[in-house]
Amino acid sequence: MTETTIRRFGQGPLSRVSALVYTLLVVELLLLVTTLPGLIGLVLLGRDAANIPLAAACALPAGPALSAALYAVHRTKPDLTDLHPASAFRRGYRMNVRGVLKLYLPWLAWLTVLGSTLANFGAAGVPGWWATLLVVVALATALWGANALVITSLFAFRARDVARLAAYFLFSAPRVALGNACLLVVAGGVTLVATEAALTLLGSVFASALLLNSRPLIAGVTEKFTVQGDSPESSRDDS
Repeated sequence: MTETTIRRFGQGPLSRVSALVYTLLVVELLLLVTTLPGLIGLVLLGRDAANIPLAAACALPAGPALSAALYAVHRTKPDLTDLHPASAFRRGYRMNVRGVLKLYLPWLAWLTVLGSTLANFGAAGVPGWWATLLVVVALATALWGANALVITSLFAFRARDVARLAAYFLFSAPRVALGNACLLVVAGGVTLVATEAALTLLGSVFASALLLNSRPLIAGVTEKFTVQGDSPESSRDDS
């Protein structure tokens, strides 16, 4: 077998698809492992407004796990002979967990407040248009969180800078926001029709879709807010 043949092996279209499928399967398995305690709690909880704070507590492991999934999928190489999704997931989890939680915890707490308010809106005795306003605020919060998760997963910025960039690209990259809104609708539909477990089983696919949709955001951050247009990898400390 010649050196040219060796170079070509693992680099064709079929090999690229196989590499992606393998990566998504491994990342999905690791997502399930890292979110299992919270997932069990979510499945056991009834769909009652009183359980919203408990559901939020069960969702705590999802933030760092999804961040690690984003990092691992982003670092995937199309070469079938050079795949290390498990090690990339572990590295991403280790590097991102603290930074993600600094933003994820207040984000989740704020969504919990909004969700509890909307679920008990009838008892609040406020005008009906407040419900529309709260829905808009909740959607904006969710979209901001999606931007923040992508940025903090791929770049080494301080939490307050990530928060500002996530808000900035919410308006400067409207197509990203629209695409993420569609992903949120699909995720909500899967949860309503099936269960939270079904959504988790599609976690790596949603992470891949979020990355694909966020390419303009990633390119914008790389070009405008890193030194001399460094790539996301070079703005991260991989040690």
